[in-house]
Amino acid sequence: MKVLVIGPGGREHAIVRALLADPHVSEVHAAPGNAGIADLVPTHAINGNDPREVTELAVRLGVDLVVIGPEAPLAAGVADAVRGAGIPVFGPGKDAAQLEASKAFAKQIMAAANVPTAMARVATTEAEAAEALDAFGAPYVVKDDGLAAGKGVVVTEDREEALAHARSCFEAGGQVVIEEFLDGPEVSLFVLSDGRNVVPLAPAQDFKRIRDNDEGPNTGGMGAYSPLEWAPAGLVQEVVDRVAQPTIDEMARRGTPFVGVLYCGLALTSRGMRVIEFNARFGDPETQAVLARLRTPLGGLLLAAAKGELDEAEQLTWARETAVAVVLASANYPDKPRTGDKIGGLKKAATVHDVHILHAGTKLEDGKVVSAGGRVLAVVALGADLEEAREKAYESVGLIKLDGGQYRRDIAAKAARGEITVPYSASGLQPEVAP
Repeated sequence: MKVLVIGPGGREHAIVRALLADPHVSEVHAAPGNAGIADLVPTHAINGNDPREVTELAVRLGVDLVVIGPEAPLAAGVADAVRGAGIPVFGPGKDAAQLEASKAFAKQIMAAANVPTAMARVATTEAEAAEALDAFGAPYVVKDDGLAAGKGVVVTEDREEALAHARSCFEAGGQVVIEEFLDGPEVSLFVLSDGRNVVPLAPAQDFKRIRDNDEGPNTGGMGAYSPLEWAPAGLVQEVVDRVAQPTIDEMARRGTPFVGVLYCGLALTSRGMRVIEFNARFGDPETQAVLARLRTPLGGLLLAAAKGELDEAEQLTWARETAVAVVLASANYPDKPRTGDKIGGLKKAATVHDVHILHAGTKLEDGKVVSAGGRVLAVVALGADLEEAREKAYESVGLIKLDGGQYRRDIAAKAARGEITVPYSASGLQPEVAP
């Protein structure tokens, strides 16, 4: 099987790496890729958001499957164009990708499918936003309705800061979704879908804030770990039964079947599980941690989803180890990241046992790897438990040299110390058995 992966980031590097481990995958290409991906497979310098360019490349290469990584190509209709050329695609069409591209649309689908989520209001003016903020009270949650690369959400106790974020969205021609604040720990769960059937992967937890102790502005994600030993018993099945399958069924009922991965961002609140958001693709950096543990060949799974055959896919198997991913970001991220800085120590960092380094915002310049984006690398470590995986990940990231580079030092720390509790009103919950 020959596969083309679309995207430039760490998620795509993780996907490429997993595909190369699939004995049924004979060849992998990437477009546009990055410096790390280019070390593994041929890359093609096209605009991955252009439906015509991606389709022409897929046809010219004669691929059997196209895997679309980021949200922007999905929202641009790349999957529709490639499918129109008769090539199987893992990734939803433009209409189905509205589950991520519009938070207001996602709320409509959740309401129709009776999916548990936060109460919300859509605001198109400052007056409407102010009214919604006062109705829900602090902490205030304001979300840009459109795509914002994981950085369009503000959660704050400061009403003026919340209103200012809404104002900036209006000035850009958008609208906002204002929600009630959801307490409790957050969980990310990827659910593969072929438009009818669903297959869940292992849950993970990511870290959105730029600094330790969940301080500072939101980012695209500064690290993740999987599995979650503290998760309530039956959580994965509950998400499948109450969230994923009803959503997939509702999308099919509307004539816009969802083929790809439904990212379920969840809060485990005092009132039970609630959906924070949907994404229409693998989340970054959770993908880096989750795929590090997956032992089922990835190419066969994604092709089965693309062809509507997930009900025939083999049962998933997982490594027993725990995975921890730590993201190294560039100076000034998430505001206006500085780029062009040389990255040193990569070879030495990769010698740490059971560690691999995934490139995100990198490129080759005069034969040297330099930063080319906000999140630059993800260091992924496997260990017998969280403590061991964390130790390896931080040993490795400490060997990488990037002027002004920043990373969180508390990824998975609370979980390793056993400090995460689920505030369900029910009692007697047992930890989820790690898959």
